[in-house]
Amino acid sequence: MFVMELTYTAPVEAVEDEMDAHVAWLDGYYAAGVFLASGRKVPREGGVILAGGVSRAEVERIAAEDPFTVAGVCAYRITEFIATKTSADLSTVREIPAP
Repeated sequence: MFVMELTYTAPVEAVEDEMDAHVAWLDGYYAAGVFLASGRKVPREGGVILAGGVSRAEVERIAAEDPFTVAGVCAYRITEFIATKTSADLSTVREIPAP
């Protein structure tokens, strides 16, 4: 699983200009079952996306195609982790660590 942390690199007004395209991009990956949760940071300096079921190379490709990235208004920090414990609602994304 991955934590995709976005940090805005442009004023919020520039981010807002890309918001509709960003939300459509999010919706596509929710529909594909890749994105599990997302939202704004507090204070509003970026956002966080939880993603699963893809490789690191794939999640990096997905981040690169985010309209925010394409427009140059955010930078991503991607952290991979093994979700060995989850809520019941996320039980399908639990992982067994390699020995």
